[in-house]
Amino acid sequence: MKRIISIILSFVLSVTLLSACGQSNNNNNSNTAPTKTEKTTQANDGTKETRTVTDMAGRTIELPKEINKIGTLGAVGVLNAFVELMGDGDKICNQMSAGFTKNDQWKMQYEFAPQIAQGPLFETGNRELLIENIISAKPDVCVTMTKETAEMLEKNNIACVYLEWKDVNDVKNAVNLMGEVLNKQDVAEKYIAYFDEKISQATDLIKDLKEEDKKTVLYGNPIEFTQPHVIAEWWIEQAGGLSVTNDGRKDGKLEYTMEDLLKWNPQVMIVGNKKQIKEMKENNNYAGITAVKNGDMHVIPTVAHVWGNRTVEQPLTILWTMYHLYPELMQRETLEQEIKKFYKDFFKYEMSDEQISEIIDR
Repeated sequence: MKRIISIILSFVLSVTLLSACGQSNNNNNSNTAPTKTEKTTQANDGTKETRTVTDMAGRTIELPKEINKIGTLGAVGVLNAFVELMGDGDKICNQMSAGFTKNDQWKMQYEFAPQIAQGPLFETGNRELLIENIISAKPDVCVTMTKETAEMLEKNNIACVYLEWKDVNDVKNAVNLMGEVLNKQDVAEKYIAYFDEKISQATDLIKDLKEEDKKTVLYGNPIEFTQPHVIAEWWIEQAGGLSVTNDGRKDGKLEYTMEDLLKWNPQVMIVGNKKQIKEMKENNNYAGITAVKNGDMHVIPTVAHVWGNRTVEQPLTILWTMYHLYPELMQRETLEQEIKKFYKDFFKYEMSDEQISEIIDR
């Protein structure tokens, strides 16, 4: 009898233990599933949606879906203009370095993107990166035209897009890329169509100019005897001029001598600032140059960037130059309208009549 009772008790105990184990397993399973779900939810909620673009160095860059803060490094005048062209000047988050702020040449940058005045510096006047400032600002993306800068930021886990502009048509590729970066592909397409239209318009305006009637032009700094960028050879030609510094080079700036300048004897001079014009007028070495004798010297505009160097404003450079070379071909009223429309359509900025006059009559 005792043996039977013992067997029954053992059976009951076994069943109880099995039930307890089963319950324990059920409890463990119910805890595990919600934990996995919570992790998935946190991952979905906590991870920003991203996308990739390929920059002009062939690098694949991962970017947030939306870009709200942009840093520009190096040639910030050129780069800010690319961003402002897209109507996104208000997203630039850093101040221009001392090399740009020591005079009022760049004052329009603070019209297009006023918030940069309160932004942190991302580099010194010598273009030395201030990495801690960049990290603290948390830009969604930075833009540069220096590969070393792009690589340095990449090492610090900062997304950086490299732009390149060596050939005239590189501006279209760069604008296309910025359209991708800023989700403004439609604006990029609009600009490229505008660019081609203005080049075609300029070509049509000068088509009847005879070679012997084309004016010779010098662009650059005739005091230091430098021409800063090869792209000037292109826009002078597009405006119907003959550049005296056009030696067929494909890249870089040109240095020359006073002897060269006297031999070239340009009819028109387009320089960097009024001080250069003043110095030429006061220095007898320049007195025999046709442009100086006739007072046909002009200061290249700087709006978003210097119009004579690489800038998205280049179509306006051509029209402005044509006005000063051949006012019968490019009338002032037409030029005024072109300037006003460009900045309104792309930069979302309404130029005043006074600002337009200052650009034209420099």
